Amino acid sequence: MTLLTALSTYLPQHEGVLPQWLLFISVTSLFNTVQCYLTLHFNSQIYNSIPQSSSPLPKGTSAPYPPTTSATPLSSRTFGTWTLLTAVVRLQTAYYISNPQVYQLGYATFVVAWLHFMGEWLVFGTAKMGRGLAGPAAVSTGTLVWMWMQWGFYVK
Repeated sequence: MTLLTALSTYLPQHEGVLPQWLLFISVTSLFNTVQCYLTLHFNSQIYNSIPQSSSPLPKGTSAPYPPTTSATPLSSRTFGTWTLLTAVVRLQTAYYISNPQVYQLGYATFVVAWLHFMGEWLVFGTAKMGRGLAGPAAVSTGTLVWMWMQWGFYVK
């Protein structure tokens, strides 16, 4: 048995590419979770815009004014925790994709992600479309459309 054959036994065994895509996204999200706890570098590329505010920071605050990014250590760790949770749900979706409830939960993670990223970009103004936001926006949008179109193929 070759290494590739041995590893392939751990991949989702359903037909089609969507389960493998969900596995890939889950593993990628695990790495994203780790970086969220270790550095602000990547989150600062997404949340690199400070919304316009007419009120200055309260007196006595230790934060530099004006801040250069809306990403903070706390927001990064919170995002990392959220990303870990979605990775677990998406991993389950990859392996149990024919279960309608699991499929819906996996789909819901992409709905929430899409709403979050679009909201930060278009509503709150804390994200700018660019290198940092383009990837998450494309993955959430593309996977939403893909999962919507493939519902009948996987859930029978």
